Amino acid sequence: MRVDKNVLVCRNVSKRMRGRYLVKDVSFQVERGAICGLLGPNGAGKTTLIRMLTGLIRPTAGDLWIQQQSVVKNREQALENVGAIVESPIFFSYMTGRDNLKNLARLHGLSKQEIAEKVKEVLTIVGLEERANEKVRTYSLGMKQRLGIAQSLLGDPELLILDEPANGLDPMGMRELRELILTLKDQYGKTILISSHLLEEIQKICDQIVIIREGELVWQGALDHEQDLETFFMERMSR
Repeated sequence: MRVDKNVLVCRNVSKRMRGRYLVKDVSFQVERGAICGLLGPNGAGKTTLIRMLTGLIRPTAGDLWIQQQSVVKNREQALENVGAIVESPIFFSYMTGRDNLKNLARLHGLSKQEIAEKVKEVLTIVGLEERANEKVRTYSLGMKQRLGIAQSLLGDPELLILDEPANGLDPMGMRELRELILTLKDQYGKTILISSHLLEEIQKICDQIVIIREGELVWQGALDHEQDLETFFMERMSR
């Protein structure tokens, strides 16, 4: 395996808590510019894996690399290359979308002018520039998800990690999210890891998939768009 071709590498990663493995000996990689779907039933270990990838918890064994930087050994440097939404994005509802992003952009050490320019840029990317000066409490769930993606783009990361971003969205919101994710890949060259239960959406946008069950890797590889993903997934769950 050539690490330099892959933005993300997980190698023999395990997480053990209270005598039980939540994730056990999982290895996979995501190539630069790909969209990878992370699939598995509830309790499979998807969120635990994402929390390790984003440095929120440490693995019991193994390591994860982002842009060839170890999350375990060089956490700060590795996470400079990551933008993530883990669970639901949280914003101050009484503030505007723009002001929320300005506050968050300060964490990246930008000047006042750079903050204004960066916030304008990410709002344009996610299609919220016309609603940017409205309070977040007026936003739909889909708009809040897009604002969360805007937040994740503030540091210009190579890798985006999206944990169940389509949860609760109506069909129009899901379509807007799908189009945004494809735009981030095709126009901005982002590499994206996305966990979801929505197999139909995964089949429409992903280049590769990783399937885990009870904390263990079941399958990884390129997504065959001619094959029914639901049938393929259920077959792996029944083995």
